[in-house]
Amino acid sequence: MAGGSGTRLWPLSRKSSPKQALPLLGERSTFQITVDRVLPLIPHERIHVVTNAQMAALCQEQTPDIPAQNYVIEPAPKDSGPAVGLGMAHICRRDPQATLAILSADHYIGRVDEFLRALETAEDIARDGAIVTLGVRPAYPATGYGYIERGESLGIRRHHEAFRALRFREKPDRETAEAWLRDGRFSWNSGMFVMTCQTAWREFERQMPEFAAGLRELAQAIDAPQYTAVLNSVWQAAPRISLDYALMEGAQSIAVVPVDMDWTDIGSWASLMAVLPRDADGNIVIGDHVGLDTRGSLVRGGRRLIATIGLRDIAIIDTPDALLICPLDRAQDVKAIVDALKRAGREEML
Repeated sequence: MAGGSGTRLWPLSRKSSPKQALPLLGERSTFQITVDRVLPLIPHERIHVVTNAQMAALCQEQTPDIPAQNYVIEPAPKDSGPAVGLGMAHICRRDPQATLAILSADHYIGRVDEFLRALETAEDIARDGAIVTLGVRPAYPATGYGYIERGESLGIRRHHEAFRALRFREKPDRETAEAWLRDGRFSWNSGMFVMTCQTAWREFERQMPEFAAGLRELAQAIDAPQYTAVLNSVWQAAPRISLDYALMEGAQSIAVVPVDMDWTDIGSWASLMAVLPRDADGNIVIGDHVGLDTRGSLVRGGRRLIATIGLRDIAIIDTPDALLICPLDRAQDVKAIVDALKRAGREEML
């Protein structure tokens, strides 16, 4: 899935250059890194990308080895539930026996080998008819992630022990997150899932029957002249809903594979502080910067020198037409700035 808007990474992430296309973690974009990560298990010809038309063009420029027909275009953003359904319809039409790995194009994973072993484990379990989620072992009491509570053990499968997933939990407050960390039965919800085509169709038809009927019609129209018309009709009627609400919370059989893979969802400027290397003062600096008594800050410059004095835990993001300055603990609020620009009709800034 590569269709997110990345509003919390404004002003660098824009409609014309969304976060998945940006080199946030080094020289390659997060989309390119995501593709590179799975290539030991999944070759280019079996990677499908669900996104919008503009992002598809950027991705094709960056990763030309993915076949053009493997880009599945959403007519409009409808959240992850319909996006996964659309991708499923295309893949399962081509190979009804396929196993789907649903991944996002904006994740950081430090321990790639462990991630790949977890995917192999998840595939093995998915063939028994379960939806399998990769649960990240929590490194701290995070309040910005959802959690998965696990139940009885399903034993060792391939490389990892798997468990029955009891329930998905919403983002907790600090006290609850600390209690869950002590409990030991909770994993961060990574948003990565593995399931067979049969299981995916079963759950969509059971939980979203009207949308599933549209997807069945759409699957039959793939490569036919009426495809665009059918897609627009199905998409207009599709609800705006996340995959968690659409399928996961009501699924009949969900397993979780807890895995320690050094994972972060690159969703805000603060999240980059967790993964990029810091200097001796705890700062992350990209560009020309001179700092005096500046600690724990993220400075991403453009064409000019940025000088700072006496700053603590601040993000400074400088672009040719916009400058963002905010405390890192308010980084989630950048989305509110984008919303304010929308209300003001400042489309040139979006």
